[in-house]
Amino acid sequence: MDDKINIITLIALIVAVVAILKLRSVLGRRTDDDDTRVNQRYRKPDQAEEIGPGNENVVTLPNMHTQDKPQDSDPATMRQEARERIKAFAGDNKVLGQGMLEILNKDEEFNPDNFVKGARHAYELIVTAFAEGNRAELKKLLHPDVYQSFERAISERESRGELIDQSFVGIEKSDVLEAELNNGVANITMRFLSQLISATRDKDGGIISGDTQRIKEVTDIWTFSRDISTSRARQNPNWKLIATQAPH
Repeated sequence: MDDKINIITLIALIVAVVAILKLRSVLGRRTDDDDTRVNQRYRKPDQAEEIGPGNENVVTLPNMHTQDKPQDSDPATMRQEARERIKAFAGDNKVLGQGMLEILNKDEEFNPDNFVKGARHAYELIVTAFAEGNRAELKKLLHPDVYQSFERAISERESRGELIDQSFVGIEKSDVLEAELNNGVANITMRFLSQLISATRDKDGGIISGDTQRIKEVTDIWTFSRDISTSRARQNPNWKLIATQAPH
């Protein structure tokens, strides 16, 4: 009886020892997956991935006044290059060139090429937001006085139960017409020639104006404005639409 117990006990001890050794060999081993998880957990802040929840809703508007500045560039050389860039941009239009130079003298980061890129993007956003009745988007891009006019037109359209069915095809041409600095406020007027497919529908969906099958050309003359009177004001890079007018 005792011999039988001893044999069973011995076998149980052997099995337990083997199991313990096997567990230690597994738990004590560091795999490639473990290293990856550790590296991700203790990754430095500047190594963190930029893609994450919320970023998909961010819209980047092209900057309308700044350009990349080489770290080792001489300030005097950069100013001269900026002046030459403006003169080349304005061409034979001396008045336009002088107005832009006045803006540059107040805001050394002003770049006419970047401004035009940003203005074109803003134009598309505004035209699209107006057609959709997107007041929140318009409020960000328009001066309060201009916003009131746009909002009034949207409200009247909504009161009639009308909708605008529109597709923005693109901007065929854009020109800078005027530039001035007035009491520290920069104003730049542009002419846009755009292509749209647009129709206004009544509350029953019937087309009362426009054509959903035809591209039409639209000319708009818009003035954008930005306060650059102080260093604090220049920290705000946003230009806003302050005036619209029909082409002559």
